[in-house]
Amino acid sequence: LQTFTPDYEVSSDKKKIVSELKEAAKKAETIWLASDEDREGEAIAWHLAQELKLNDKNTKRIVFHEITKSAILKAVENPRKIDKNLVNAQQARRVLDRIVGFEMSPVLWKKVKTGLSAGRVQSVAVRLIVEREHEIRDFVPTSSYKIEGIFQNKAKQNIPAKLKKDFASENEAEKFLELSKNTEFKVLNIEVKPGSRSASAPFTTSTLQQEASNKLGYGVTTTMRVAQRLYEEGYITYMRTDSVNLSQEAINAAKQHIIKEFGENYSKPRNYTTKSSSAQEAHEAIRPTDFSVKTIGDAQLNKLYQLIYKRTLASQMENAKIEKTVIEIGNQALPSNFEVQGEVIIFDGFLKVYDIAKNDEEENNEKTLPKVEIGEVLSYKEITTNQRFTKPSPRYTEAGLVKKLEELGIGRPSTYAPTIQTIQNREYVDKREILPQEREVVKITLNKTSIKKEILTENFGGDKNKFVPTDIGEVVNEFLINNFDEILDYGFTAKVEADFDKIAEGNEEWKAMITDFYTKFHPKIEEVEENADRATGERLLGKDPKSGKNVYARIGRFGPMIQIGESDDKEKPTFASLMKNQNIATISLDEALELFKIPFDLQDYEGKPVSVGAGRFGPYVKFGDTFISLPKGEDPFSVNQERAEEIIREKQKADAPIATFNGEPVTKGVGRFGPFIKYQNIYVNVPKKYDFDNLSQSDINELIEAKLEKEANRYIQQWEKEKISIENGRWGPFIRFKKANIKIPKKADGEKYTAEELSVISFEEVKKWIEAEDKDAFKKEKKTTTKKKKTS
Repeated sequence: LQTFTPDYEVSSDKKKIVSELKEAAKKAETIWLASDEDREGEAIAWHLAQELKLNDKNTKRIVFHEITKSAILKAVENPRKIDKNLVNAQQARRVLDRIVGFEMSPVLWKKVKTGLSAGRVQSVAVRLIVEREHEIRDFVPTSSYKIEGIFQNKAKQNIPAKLKKDFASENEAEKFLELSKNTEFKVLNIEVKPGSRSASAPFTTSTLQQEASNKLGYGVTTTMRVAQRLYEEGYITYMRTDSVNLSQEAINAAKQHIIKEFGENYSKPRNYTTKSSSAQEAHEAIRPTDFSVKTIGDAQLNKLYQLIYKRTLASQMENAKIEKTVIEIGNQALPSNFEVQGEVIIFDGFLKVYDIAKNDEEENNEKTLPKVEIGEVLSYKEITTNQRFTKPSPRYTEAGLVKKLEELGIGRPSTYAPTIQTIQNREYVDKREILPQEREVVKITLNKTSIKKEILTENFGGDKNKFVPTDIGEVVNEFLINNFDEILDYGFTAKVEADFDKIAEGNEEWKAMITDFYTKFHPKIEEVEENADRATGERLLGKDPKSGKNVYARIGRFGPMIQIGESDDKEKPTFASLMKNQNIATISLDEALELFKIPFDLQDYEGKPVSVGAGRFGPYVKFGDTFISLPKGEDPFSVNQERAEEIIREKQKADAPIATFNGEPVTKGVGRFGPFIKYQNIYVNVPKKYDFDNLSQSDINELIEAKLEKEANRYIQQWEKEKISIENGRWGPFIRFKKANIKIPKKADGEKYTAEELSVISFEEVKKWIEAEDKDAFKKEKKTTTKKKKTS
């Protein structure tokens, strides 16, 4: 780490193609480096030049933002040199993020739990989600009373209106209804005013991710995968950009298309200003390459293409013109008046091609109001008051998290999707369903003759497909904030991004920037490693009424758990795992004690014992030696003998062989990672391109053969009993120890070990390498005897 100079090597699975490229380069008159025009693309071009030992004289760097004939010809006519500033910016990001990850992650292994990881951007993303969850938990709703009335004009047409004032108490709201009972309501004012709506700018990476989420329900990863295909097939420009600019060529093409399709009055050519000061280089916004291509054949591709196509066209179209009408209804005797709004579209403009998202109020306003005159007396059909509660800020969706990261200046277009994937893969956050709670609300209705009060119930607090931190995510976040507050500071993370921008512009030297960071960061690592306490997220829930012992919720070796008693008591503590929908921060004492009622035994079935329990992957029925997960949301305490037998029969039916391979049965199922087939003890994931419900024998052969080939090439050496293996990885061989991946050190001469050398390396030598990373790796764990042990 003294010079921060990266040591690059070609990954083992790419050596063959690199060798072929070297041979081809020797024979070529000219070599064109045409990787993407961003920092990652520039780094790829530089790596190729270095690895292939290319000569500057016959090497040309070209860039284009769309894969079309004209764009490529233009690029060939305007070659340039590799921009080393962009390469350095990319190297700085990679090196700094590796330093943070490689130095902080082992601290987490020692202080929290083995196998955890930390990262500069991923840890900040987790912090956002954890802080939002704390806001929601701490939020105390306040109620108010909103009043709405349905009035009628002379023609008996209904006019729904809302009172302009809300009341803080039920008493005040009820008094208003009493005052209204015999009141003559009139039209006090009518205001008609023109308005307009303008189109949004063309898509950047983040706005495309947000709109695809809102309109198509696509996750960030899906959006980027589909956009990548659209780009590669020549339909759209480059999809990783934070610019909203369009080329003059694109503006002219859009103008011609709009005039031809809709008429000249719909055209309004314009360019947009990129708000982000860090927008990278000369990218355009994401747009179609050819406006004459209105649709494409593939359904999934076409959905996203339509979004991009229409958004780009709309950005070059005239504003929509609307007429807004506001009618005020009331009486001087009342403390506040009613108001109703309506609007009509006079000229649709860009709305011809692109509908914009509207909130509930805007939806309600989009209507033509019945004809009335100022001073006209209106009768009321009914006036109601409804108790409403304030709501906390919503949990983040994928698109919402991207928007927040962008607002804070954290990450760049190329990092949003990988960051969101990483924090889920690490199980720091998930999208589990949050079940709603119930509460009572008051509704009071005034009709012509009486006032009626009702007590209703409403659901609140439920959520689906939004980010929720896991227990381990919360514990890790708290540990990192307490010990590495600067790394998790939003301002610091944004400043680092700004430093990368300066490097890209040639205004900062990358190694100086890394050195400045490391000289402050590394001493902090050493201090935390030496002095910080272990983090378990421990929370005292109360006392067990039976034993009088303390009851704790905390993180254990296998995840979140409940502990009755103290670890150093003569009588060892007892343990139970939390259910999937439970949380250390919110579980109550009564809920915790319920967990000790499982596992419980039922009667034997088909000669095998049956019990109900809960484990790492949720509640289950155990039949003999087989664990059968309960359906999502099913309460294990409600499972009786009849239900358990039904679950067992369903499992037996599902486990019946669907085919054979090499004379042995093949079964199929759906697990936590999706659909799979099972052969012997090997699980094979089934990709979406296969029809899982109708797998053919050739499909099964293809899937199993590919898996067997992959497994055969995976292990260099393996010690199953010790849970240690040397494996081939994407970036070369590494050691897997339990759940942790450990880097293999270099030999004494500074060279890296070959796979052949590693295949005969001794187990003792491998142990030394592991202990160099984690000195406590092979310390014997104390065995404890408990009355009832349940871990997850």
